[in-house]
Amino acid sequence: MWVGFLMTLTVYPLLSLWTLGCMAVFPAAFLLFKFGTRWSTERIVRFFIWIYGRGWIALVFPFVRFSRKGLEKAASIQPVILVVNHLSFFDTYCMALLPFYNVAFAIRSWPFRMYWYAPFMRMANYLDVETSGWNDASLQAKKILERGGNVLFFPEGHRSRNGALGRFYSGAFLLAVETGRPVIPLVISGTDVLLPPGRRRLHPARIRLEALPPVEPRRFSGPTAHIQLKKVVREAIGRRLAEIRTKR
Repeated sequence: MWVGFLMTLTVYPLLSLWTLGCMAVFPAAFLLFKFGTRWSTERIVRFFIWIYGRGWIALVFPFVRFSRKGLEKAASIQPVILVVNHLSFFDTYCMALLPFYNVAFAIRSWPFRMYWYAPFMRMANYLDVETSGWNDASLQAKKILERGGNVLFFPEGHRSRNGALGRFYSGAFLLAVETGRPVIPLVISGTDVLLPPGRRRLHPARIRLEALPPVEPRRFSGPTAHIQLKKVVREAIGRRLAEIRTKR
């Protein structure tokens, strides 16, 4: 128990300092990249968000062990649509385990109310799927994919309270069917130990991010193609989570 207290007392202050430090250096770093690389604003900001997440991983590393599997395949076929189960507030930070950075998150509206993160999310062209509505969010996502970016969804829409996989919303799968881009199912585990919903105290954990084989939307046809795709992806993630729980 004392390790959890030590971790909480250490990680939160360091994360606050890391956040403030990143915000302080961002304007100069942004201008340097803007003129040095000619990248778009959204690509630059996604890169720095990825670096920020890598810094968080380094901060918690004394207490958390990370592993990843199968992510190279996802990197080789970009742009893709990523879908991942949702267990903890820190799931988004763990997406820095991905070996690529050009990812726009499709999320609900409440993270945009975190004033210290909201400007960066808007600059990165993150999708507010709750406020904007699906038609606008879908158009925005298609433009991101056309420009070579990837789009990541938490298809459950909220964190699981008991570790069980919830029902999936259809947005990611409609987008896949409409664009023809493959879906990469991602399975994250261990973040529910690190910080389960409703808790503030951190706990040491082993976190794993695994990419399952891509699912091609062209396998499915007809007006229910996205529903068939959703079912296949959800079953694949559910099976892998069950296997992980059995091994614990």
